[in-house]
Amino acid sequence: MIGETAIGGVFLPVLLLIGMLALALTVLLSRLLALTNIYRFMAYRPLVDIALFVIILGLLDFGAGWFGLRP
Repeated sequence: MIGETAIGGVFLPVLLLIGMLALALTVLLSRLLALTNIYRFMAYRPLVDIALFVIILGLLDFGAGWFGLRP
């Protein structure tokens, strides 16, 4: 089926896999921003974290078409 990947015989939606990767990258980027004290320039940290996740998810989803994961 289009839009699904089989891992060990279990079909998983590609967006789920991209979402998990985006979450991991967001956690790493959030820790990097916290270590460099860039969060002190932001007004509301949770909103910045959600925006980072959405941006990273969108970029990964856009890039998934290049690798043939999306139709």
